[in-house]
Amino acid sequence: MLLILAATYVRFSKPDIGPAPALNIERTAARIERGKYLANHVAVCMDCHSKRDWSSFSGPVIPGTLGGGGEKFGKEAGFPGTIYSTNLTPYQLSSWTDGEIYRAVTGGVGQDGRALFPVMGYHRFGQMDKEDIYSIIAYVRTLPAVENEVPLAELDFPVNLLNRLSPVLAAHQSLPSPTDTIKYGAYLVNAAGCVDCHSKQEKGQIVPGTEFSGGMEFKQPNGIVRAPNITMDPGTGIGSWTEELFVNRFKIYADSSYTLHKLTQDELNSPMPWKMYAGMSSGDVKAIYRYLKNLKPKVSPIQVRSYGH
Repeated sequence: MLLILAATYVRFSKPDIGPAPALNIERTAARIERGKYLANHVAVCMDCHSKRDWSSFSGPVIPGTLGGGGEKFGKEAGFPGTIYSTNLTPYQLSSWTDGEIYRAVTGGVGQDGRALFPVMGYHRFGQMDKEDIYSIIAYVRTLPAVENEVPLAELDFPVNLLNRLSPVLAAHQSLPSPTDTIKYGAYLVNAAGCVDCHSKQEKGQIVPGTEFSGGMEFKQPNGIVRAPNITMDPGTGIGSWTEELFVNRFKIYADSSYTLHKLTQDELNSPMPWKMYAGMSSGDVKAIYRYLKNLKPKVSPIQVRSYGH
């Protein structure tokens, strides 16, 4: 009986983070440029909210789909149901207020009041500087419309109820000065979601103690790819990497002459959107490296690729 009452309470009273705020974000050139940088190269909103060509290394965005949503996160990839990324272009968001977009991005509640599944990192985005979120919204408002109807998420029981508990009020922090490299690097790491992938997860939650030590699994038709250990352990992590090597590992994909190769039929792909992260400034990539260097190294040998299931 208590279980039924609890389920009923959650179903009809959650999420309860309040109404969307009244916002009218001025679309200045500076905001749009900052938002474009964040959405495409740091928080990589466009990574999930576009169609990606998984026949090529790291799944680059298919031209003409930027922001159009519809990328599927299904049971075959280990999700508790079927989730689709939202269409962020005016085709869907023209009826949304700036406040409704803000509440979705930072709190996890959609225009219709439903709880968004936290494959979208609203818990992280709610910790970013509010001005950075405003910049992302200003940029999203400039996207060309992409006509793409996106289905609503269908979550399995009991996740469909538990997910209603996930939305939270934003707890913004101020953007640290780039001269305070460790704090600035921590800010970028949060915005980029490095810990989300480079940790072990169980039932959608990071296993305590595994942060940044790798292990999250990405199931693919030909096997499993696991995120590597990015702590500074010299044997199982990136402790032998110099700052220059770390930066170059990202920036090589920014070279206009670099072509993402087509995968062979039995090849496993990298879920990491290298081409997008490559657009980060070298200074920002350095700050991420210095933040990771400041963390306690963890011994965590990861078999990155396992073929077959």
